[in-house]
Parts: sequence; structure tokens; C-alpha cells
Amino acid sequence: MNSRTEREEIAARLLDEHGLTFAGQLEIYLEKNTPSVLFQWWCASLLLSARIQTSIAMRAANALFARGWTTSRKLADSSWDDRVRVLNNAGYARYDERTATMLGNGAERVLNEYRGDLRKLRARAARRPEDERKLLKEFKGIGDVGADIFCREIQIVWHELYPFADAKALQAAGALGLGTDVRQLASLVQGVDFARLVAALIRTGQRRNKG
Repeated sequence: MNSRTEREEIAARLLDEHGLTFAGQLEIYLEKNTPSVLFQWWCASLLLSARIQTSIAMRAANALFARGWTTSRKLADSSWDDRVRVLNNAGYARYDERTATMLGNGAERVLNEYRGDLRKLRARAARRPEDERKLLKEFKGIGDVGADIFCREIQIVWHELYPFADAKALQAAGALGLGTDVRQLASLVQGVDFARLVAALIRTGQRRNKG
């Protein structure tokens, strides 16, 4: 592992070059912690968790939001056919029908279980990370990967999750000489920047895998 100074320099470079969060790229402002924002990030996490290119998943998320489906009520009120069409046109073709179903069912669950507000999921879990993950995984289409994606960036406002980095981010950190201890990794940046560092590590790992 590199020295502390070297690791801090690597972390700073990662933030400069790749430090835009995935939520930020989608113009989902998680720091607002509102029902609409949280639901949009739930949708994006579901889409990103599929075995599909990140760029396609991001394009699909943008396409959903462009249709105005930015709350659980609005998405639940959309038709399955419309959801399939939007996903397909965005390139999410292999998973369009199944994902359209999961999005619709998920929107209904958010409405019925949490009255349209995922902050109530957090409250039901008593802000315990393990219980938050358990409740997230009750949604069809949100498994371990989807829960990881959701938690990676929601830690910006759900502070009980901090510091959180999933296996993919830690693998990339190890390859860069940053080590794989999440708390040591978090100590390299200001707390508010840790989610950005994790996003940068995910992007770096994706590029390495492509190479």
C-alpha cells in the first residue's frame, strides 16, 4: 500500500477526474432528501444493478424522468406499455419488459408501504444500516448489488451508512494502492466527499475492466 501522502494525492486526483456521483450525473440532488429525490435514486439504483452497460442504465433513468415519472405516484400511474417503450427506446432492450414490471410494482410498494416517502423506510429500520438494506431488498429487482448502489450515494444524507463502500469500490481502491479498509479510505477525504470518491473508484474499476 502507498504512503499516506501518496494515497491522499491519488484520492484527490480521483475526485478531480471522476468525482461526479452517479446521482449528480442524473441531476438527482440527494442532499435534499425529499420523497421525489429518494424515489428517483431508488429507480436509478434498480436500473444500474442490471447486467447492462452503465451508460445505458443512466440513459434509461434520464428517459424515465424526462417523462415526468419522478415520484412513486407518477410512475405508478404510468402504463406498463409506456414504461416498456421508454426503456426500449433508451437501449434497455434486453430487460425492458421485466424492468417495467419491477418499476411499476416498486412504485406501488413505495406508495402502499411508505406512503410515497422512502424516509419512512429509514424510520422503520430505526436508522440501522443492516435493516435499511433488508427493507430495500424486499423490493423486487433490488438485490445486494442494487442495495449497494443505493447505499453508496445515499450515505450523503443517511449518515448512519457512512462510511460505505461496496466490494467493487474497495477492489478498485486496492488496485490503486489505497488499501481496502473502508475507514482508512474515508480518512483520505473530507466526509462530504467520500461518496464522490466511491463513485470515482467505481468508474475507475469499470474502465479497468473494459481495458
